[in-house]
Amino acid sequence: MGERLPVDVQRSPFAVLKGVEISSVRIFGFLGDYLERADRVTLATMYDLLEKTGRMDNLRFASGKKKGSFQGFRFNDTDVHKWAEAVSFLLATKANEKLRQALKFAIQEIKAAQDDDGYIDSYYPKDKKSERWTDLGWSHEMYCAGHLIQAAIANKRLTGEDTLFEVARRFADHIDSVFGPNKRPELDGHPEVEMALVELYRETGDSRYLKLADYFVRARGKGYASSSKYPGITPEYFVDHKPFVELDELAGHAVRMLYLCCGAADVYLETGAKDLWKALERLWNDLVQKKMHITGGCGSRSEWEAFGKEYELPNKRAYTETCAAIASFMWNYRMFLATADGKYVDTMEQVLYNGLLSGISLDGRHYFYDNPLESDGTHRRKEWFECACCPPNIARLITSLPGYIYSLAKDESKVFVNFYEESKADFNTRFGHLRITMETDYPWSEEVRIHFDRCDPTEEISVFLRIPGWTEDFSVRLNGESVHVKPKNGYVELRRIWKTGDSVDLSFSMPVELVRSHPFVEENRGRAAVKRGPVVYCAEAADNNFEVRALRVNYEQPELETKYGNIDALGAVTSIHGKGFAYDMDYWKGKLYVPVSKIEADKPVEFTLIPYCLWANRDAGPMVVWIRLV
Repeated sequence: MGERLPVDVQRSPFAVLKGVEISSVRIFGFLGDYLERADRVTLATMYDLLEKTGRMDNLRFASGKKKGSFQGFRFNDTDVHKWAEAVSFLLATKANEKLRQALKFAIQEIKAAQDDDGYIDSYYPKDKKSERWTDLGWSHEMYCAGHLIQAAIANKRLTGEDTLFEVARRFADHIDSVFGPNKRPELDGHPEVEMALVELYRETGDSRYLKLADYFVRARGKGYASSSKYPGITPEYFVDHKPFVELDELAGHAVRMLYLCCGAADVYLETGAKDLWKALERLWNDLVQKKMHITGGCGSRSEWEAFGKEYELPNKRAYTETCAAIASFMWNYRMFLATADGKYVDTMEQVLYNGLLSGISLDGRHYFYDNPLESDGTHRRKEWFECACCPPNIARLITSLPGYIYSLAKDESKVFVNFYEESKADFNTRFGHLRITMETDYPWSEEVRIHFDRCDPTEEISVFLRIPGWTEDFSVRLNGESVHVKPKNGYVELRRIWKTGDSVDLSFSMPVELVRSHPFVEENRGRAAVKRGPVVYCAEAADNNFEVRALRVNYEQPELETKYGNIDALGAVTSIHGKGFAYDMDYWKGKLYVPVSKIEADKPVEFTLIPYCLWANRDAGPMVVWIRLV
């Protein structure tokens, strides 16, 4: 059984880092609250919805346990698979017997729906056998297979059970027997199976899966993945307009594009293919320099859920699907494993604390599909969606969060601290066991203390602390004494023979900042966003007695202050307060255009800003991230 990791690169020759097992880390802070809600609320209510909306029945129809016809989108099986993966991750750190039993029950339903040849997709049961693999541009058959494989590997690694794994491996073997070089050349219109096949190779050592993943990545751009079902959709939508290694910008459906980047990065980690790496670097630069919202959201167009042109980053019309944020997080993690460069974790952090966690409510029961940066108050989270890819996707990301806090060098001689979260970790290094407690109220607090509760090593170990790209000033103290260190690739190194009782104190400068966007981002000209540390803020109607979309602040003297404390329904957070101006909207009632000479003067206002990821958890009302400047 592989290590208990979301991505196991311990034997990947071109990875320089590997993860720390999920079961070795307990989180209790801001992120821990999301994990706790997943345990108490999210995963149980999600299973009820899988039953209520017919997703579980689809499997029963396919197995013949129940009479009926398929319900919903043809890829609805993936919602069951992602839920199963999420529960498997959760069980590594939480002893939830009800969810364990529900997972076993769901696995039996999946197994029963599998055909004798290994194929499993409840949209194409035995009586539709002739229709299988005939509409790959839209069928999502390999997309479903990819999520099944990932769920099965997580279940095997985290619980030790192999029932689902055997089901998934049989399906993978079936796919390998049908597709690839000198076989059928077609590809799924929605990438996903690529990274799943690489992970299956890592789990089994069977090179067939890696070779097939490599083929699926490299065969795009030849028309094998495009569908002519809707003539108005170009091959770009399917990321089939150019070979991957020739891509110089992110284009087409955002989730498809980013999942393909994940798969390509996984193939690189195993093969070291330089052409793949060069393409990945080009695409990453395109993302962070031209196509990513300040919240980390990706995919600006609602039309076909697509990336727009460079600097096309609207606010109210921003689509920024939750699944795209998750895919970006996953891709950046793989880039980090290949390089140990903190810039990738900076991007993961930007995504996580803003455009990813915004996808789920604080009650753990409601979700955003799209995450705009401005709203008139009508955009609200929903309990479920007809296309429900986002809810179980964010659930599996949240339950795997403990696995991202730390990383180890491949030889286990170095420890990397990636995210700052109230937590306890217990893991082995090359030279012995470490038990670590991290004390912090990050992302609200500027202070982090790392205490070494147990240190067995008798040789030097390097501990690398990430210094986020958003901070300009920081300090490090070892056992109370200041240490002068300079960041390299986003980390500072402390090397010593660690002893039980040692402590490291890390302090960041976390000022409130007004942030401008590139001049070519048309909607943000004359506007600024407010940011503190990794957190982007917004003005929401619930905290302000004026129309927040009419707010204006003085960029030369913004007069912004922070306040930490409880806010109704949001809990204890850092809010930002300031003085500004707002248009008198009463004057504009019934008017669309008014001569400048007759416009009433702005009225002074005092405003409150809250973290963007927490908006829409209270009464409905307008919200804005990018604020006008005066």
